[in-house]
Amino acid sequence: MREMYWKMWKLVRRDAGMVTSEYAMGIIAAVGFAAVLYAVVTSGQVSAELQAIVKRALSARM
Repeated sequence: MREMYWKMWKLVRRDAGMVTSEYAMGIIAAVGFAAVLYAVVTSGQVSAELQAIVKRALSARM
């Protein structure tokens, strides 16, 4: 019974994590997403809207 347990354990644990190429693809995807997000946030219209929100928040009466 114990031998069968260890065989099953090894079979299940065979793919325990990501390999280096998967880490690299994950990093590339994260950097790409960050670049797109940066481009959107720094665009003229979005930047103006964010500034308007901050100005309204700072001028609000408490």
